[in-house]
Amino acid sequence: MNQFSPAATTAVTVLRVLAGFVFAAHGWQKFSQFTIAGTQASFAEMGVPAAIIVAPLVATLELAGGIALILGVLTRVFAALLAVDMLGALFLVHAPAGVFAADGGYELVLVLAAAAIAIALFGPAKFSGDYALFSRTRFKALD
Repeated sequence: MNQFSPAATTAVTVLRVLAGFVFAAHGWQKFSQFTIAGTQASFAEMGVPAAIIVAPLVATLELAGGIALILGVLTRVFAALLAVDMLGALFLVHAPAGVFAADGGYELVLVLAAAAIAIALFGPAKFSGDYALFSRTRFKALD
């Protein structure tokens, strides 16, 4: 685990928890508000390949991955997967619409991708399930 200054620990923790909240909210929305069938239809209409398979996978990843980020559990794995998810959304759906989300653009997915990449690179920081389970005192190989 990286050793962060108190300010960096706070910054990484805030980024991880808030990004996790947004990811979890979007995953939950795909299950509850849009429904999986509706998400599949929407993905197909947007040209997402294999929408019938991809939609439930993305919904599950965003919900479970968001919760994992909030808790700081398997942080780097979920952050990397969520970054790929957002880059897929960026290139497959949002890029042609321009920058602004109000026009269907990529500003939100770009910021979420950047946050997920930063979390994957920096790790969860001290206030996390990963740190509690796999701290330096237990597993030095995590450095």
